[in-house]
Amino acid sequence: MENKKIQFTAAKGPIECTWVLARVLKFFLMELASNQIVYQVIHKENGIENGTVQSVTLELRGKQLSVFLNGWLGTIQWIGTSTFRKHYKRKNWYIGCFEIDSHQPKTISEKDIQFQAIRSYGPGGQHVNKVSSAIRAKHIPTGIQVLATQSRSQHQNKKIAITRLKEKLASHNRKQLGESVKNEWENHLKLDRGNSIRIFTGTDFKQKKQERSYNTRRNQLKNDLRNQIE
Repeated sequence: MENKKIQFTAAKGPIECTWVLARVLKFFLMELASNQIVYQVIHKENGIENGTVQSVTLELRGKQLSVFLNGWLGTIQWIGTSTFRKHYKRKNWYIGCFEIDSHQPKTISEKDIQFQAIRSYGPGGQHVNKVSSAIRAKHIPTGIQVLATQSRSQHQNKKIAITRLKEKLASHNRKQLGESVKNEWENHLKLDRGNSIRIFTGTDFKQKKQERSYNTRRNQLKNDLRNQIE
């Protein structure tokens, strides 16, 4: 069973693109159901008009999810007349579908912490140097380390180290979340209109057949080679 997080976005396109996204989303959800893939809406931003969607982020779970998404990730094109500007000449409208980082906040579990007792150094005379009371703690999944030397009690320093690890891990999670949000925002800016993964046409959103198979490409290469030889 795979888990993925994806985002549909109208990017910086006009209102027609938000209308297209809403229609494509319905089509996409029907395909999820027919492929027994479950989903959860993480975030949805509606467009300025009723029945339009600016962007939506979904968490998906199902078998062979990567294979299914190969037919969706990329630029999606709709060919049709604007429903908002009847006399507008433009006929091609684009939205994007992107996979985004599935950031899972790291949590503290004592089994993931490596403790090392070391000698403390500092005020207290010779006695403090003779007792290995300081604790170095390392969170193995992230590599985050802290050192606790405040107490002469090894047990107390261990508690202090765990508290410090939790604080550092919280900061680490905030940074990771910030990177995830940044990546989502960049999806709104990098829509490639030159190579559509799917094409829909008309107000009934029929899919335009596209020859993307390996056999088609192989036959094309054979013909090119034959023409060169002749």
